[in-house]
Amino acid sequence: MLRSILLSALFAATTLTPFSIEAQATSRMTGPVHSPATYSGRSTVYAPNDAVATSQPLATTTALEILAAGGNAIDAAVAAAAVLNVTEPHMTGIGGDMFAILWDANSGRLVGLDASGKSGSNVDVEALLAEEEPSVPGSGPRSVTVPGALSGWNALIEKYGTMTLAEVLAPAIRIANEGFPVTPIIAQDWAGTVSGLRRDMGAAATFLIDDEAPAAGDWFRNPDLAKSFQRISEDGVQAFYGGDLGREVVEGLGTLGGYLTLEDLQSHEPKWVEPLSVDYKGYRLWELPPAGQGIAALQMLKMLEGYDFSTMEHNSAEYLHTLIEAKKLAHADLSRYIADPAHMDVRPAALLDANYLADRATLIDPFTAADRPDPGQLATDSETIYLTVADRHGNMISFINSIFGYFGSRVVVPGTGIVLQNRGAGFTLEEGHPNQIAPNKSPLHTIIPAFVTKDGDPWLSYGVMGGSMQPQGHVQVLLNMVEFGMDPQEAIDAARFRHFSGTRVAIENLDPEVGSALEALGHQLRDPQGVAFGGGQAILRLSRGWAAASDPRKDGMAAGR
Repeated sequence: MLRSILLSALFAATTLTPFSIEAQATSRMTGPVHSPATYSGRSTVYAPNDAVATSQPLATTTALEILAAGGNAIDAAVAAAAVLNVTEPHMTGIGGDMFAILWDANSGRLVGLDASGKSGSNVDVEALLAEEEPSVPGSGPRSVTVPGALSGWNALIEKYGTMTLAEVLAPAIRIANEGFPVTPIIAQDWAGTVSGLRRDMGAAATFLIDDEAPAAGDWFRNPDLAKSFQRISEDGVQAFYGGDLGREVVEGLGTLGGYLTLEDLQSHEPKWVEPLSVDYKGYRLWELPPAGQGIAALQMLKMLEGYDFSTMEHNSAEYLHTLIEAKKLAHADLSRYIADPAHMDVRPAALLDANYLADRATLIDPFTAADRPDPGQLATDSETIYLTVADRHGNMISFINSIFGYFGSRVVVPGTGIVLQNRGAGFTLEEGHPNQIAPNKSPLHTIIPAFVTKDGDPWLSYGVMGGSMQPQGHVQVLLNMVEFGMDPQEAIDAARFRHFSGTRVAIENLDPEVGSALEALGHQLRDPQGVAFGGGQAILRLSRGWAAASDPRKDGMAAGR
């Protein structure tokens, strides 16, 4: 029986007609056959003019206030990101990196922004290798790379915004000064980081109250961060990238053994990049190019294009097995080939070649879970916030900002209120690997925004945060909408799988019979309790207006006006 079921997962021509934008404007999508009950019971938010979805309510309301005051989606996104720096400090901030994919309504084109920083000039590879540690330091001052987020905020505002950086930082300054009540999921995550925060004087003084994390409902302030934002508002981003604020950060890190120099900050610049894409049955998924992991989502989706999902139940054994095996193949390539583009030995186009991916897809065995698939032969946990905003002018922005691990490096230079990222942990010590740590080099990056177009027009701005969960989350959410007809909130809510390594996988709300079938194929099912299945946000463009959704796995909300 299982064999006959799984045979239906082999390549076949699809007959499913994806749902239309207009259909979504008039009713909740029920899908071709089986749209499951939602995770939360939330409704998709429909809005006539502007729409926002973030992972924390104060960030969402701030974005709406900016839009109501005449700002556009770009202004609102940066304002929301700044507020999240205050309200979700364990996830994000100017001490980290950010990326964005933006639909610019004026030019009618999609643009990408890479605002990630490089390793410090003082990286000592020989000393790291001599320590005989299995990996690059995962936290502490040596894990800190150049924070690029603030440069990205500024670049977005200068090129596509309508307000000044000082204006969009003002709400975050106010909230950091006055304080706010901590929300439940954030409080839970915060509590799990106390021991790490206690190891750094600046981190403990900034983020612990009486040496403990704030509980849900407790009032929290970060006046030092408010002062740093105020200095940036008055002096511009150069206050950080080479100015007095940056000097304080570099000197503070230096006393702890960090690798950054003031010249590293001065020389940093964000990069406008061309997004990469693949077509999937008339929908085009866009991701940013390396050093990010977005190419894994593109590979995974394209490998799945030949399957007829209309014959499969959502989250059935055959469906989950097929997606999990495609994920393994994509991540085998990711871990072997993706690095700082200047150090890669393959072109991204080679990894997205249709014939190459068709050959890779034939390696999906319908009867057996692969353990550790090899990367292809070419012809030539992590913490984040994701938000999306759309405005009455037609602009849409898919925006992601991260300090990597919970509270990043767990280092705060006293007086700054800025927690610095541990993105250096994304490097490897493997000699000769394109992602081996070296001075002034970009590490493999996990944070990736996503965007979907249809017939050349903007269709969906979305993302799913959470380290390696992101590419597999992007694919699951998109297939929920395209193949199973779910509306944005249903697609975000629906139970997800998260594959780790080898045959280990965790699956939410798993039917016991489906679990038994997967185990018979060789999958090792991990208890989903405590597993991070990501937090997503999405905004869908309707023929008139917007449909927005926010993940119940986080404290956030979608709203519109």
